Amino acid sequence: MLDRDDLGHITRATLAHYDETADAFWEGTRDHDVSQNIQALLSRLPPGRRRILDFGCGPGRDLAAFVALGNEAVGLDGSARFVEMARRHSGCEVLLQDFLALDLPAASFDGIFANASIFHVPAQELPRVLGELHAALRSGGAFFSSNPHGRNQEGWNGSRYGTYLDVDTWRRHMTRAGFRELDHYYRPTGLPRERQPWLATVWRKA
Repeated sequence: MLDRDDLGHITRATLAHYDETADAFWEGTRDHDVSQNIQALLSRLPPGRRRILDFGCGPGRDLAAFVALGNEAVGLDGSARFVEMARRHSGCEVLLQDFLALDLPAASFDGIFANASIFHVPAQELPRVLGELHAALRSGGAFFSSNPHGRNQEGWNGSRYGTYLDVDTWRRHMTRAGFRELDHYYRPTGLPRERQPWLATVWRKA
């Protein structure tokens, strides 16, 4: 069991990594095509202008994509450098919040997009964090996540902490938090499973 000091160290070290590498991260990911993931979320929402929370928005690539598709997008990240970059690149509202200390208004988003972000939450904290995200969704809202999957191990990858769950364990966490599964797939598409490190899932607020 991780105590408060452990959790604080995990947060500080992981965010420091992203603050220190923010420019390189932007250059390395700005052209990544995640349109499949964006459409996986939007296809589960009614047409029109949807309010989307980009949870772990990084430098703002996907915020800009949501806005270009006619949505209202709000970013959230714990890295101060990412928040600054996301505001500049997207023009959106971007919240500076630690994943383990969220302060989100209830029932305020139609969709939540957690692309390559929520795996930084230690497993013991997932029930609470997922519950807070569930509460932030409007009735019938949809939640998308893409996480590197594994065999239910967690720990340090260099200076970043990660949790690597298999699909059944992730399903249990999401179901207990009040979500109903709509779809799942592995990425990148068209490759053998051993070369598909990302598990993408889509959920409805039950």
